[in-house]
Amino acid sequence: MGMKKSYLAMKTDAAVASDLIESDFKEIGVAARKLANHAIMLGGLGFGTSFLKWMASFAAVYLLILDRTNWRTNMLTSLLIPYIFLTLPSILFNLFRGDVGKWLSVIAVVTRLFFPKHFPDWLEAPAALVLLMVVAPSFFADTARGSWIGILICLVIGCYLLQEHIRASGGFRNAFTKANGVSNTIGIVLVMVYPVWALILFIL
Repeated sequence: MGMKKSYLAMKTDAAVASDLIESDFKEIGVAARKLANHAIMLGGLGFGTSFLKWMASFAAVYLLILDRTNWRTNMLTSLLIPYIFLTLPSILFNLFRGDVGKWLSVIAVVTRLFFPKHFPDWLEAPAALVLLMVVAPSFFADTARGSWIGILICLVIGCYLLQEHIRASGGFRNAFTKANGVSNTIGIVLVMVYPVWALILFIL
């Protein structure tokens, strides 16, 4: 009788241990799934932010070089310079901040000083941008570019350009319907998308 009770006790203990191990494996599986979901979510957000940053930078460059529009002004050009400076992806920013940008700056300065007739007006803004990337202090080149300060500056620039464009177009509807204004409107909207998205992620 005693041996039977001992056998039943051992069997019960083995069953309990098996249930505990199975429960532990289930918890590990649940934790692994949560970790994978969170990693995918964060990776997706990071990819989305990088994609929007590239798109905003190229949209700003597009607006900078756009020459067939009634809305093109010196104010637009000057405001897009700091925007591109703050949003240009790091791989391109570091390229222009290094020797490539230094050589381009030297060529631009020499040409502008000694051969002004061979230096067209449309090159002044790109040359100023490259020169700014080369000589900018580390506070602006490293700290401000990756902080909420740079994002907020970009958002203010985008909002200001959009309202100026709407006013110059004669209203919100004309900004989205006139043939000579739609391209600018699309470009400015793309310029605004990245800082809005980045600021939301920063707040959350």
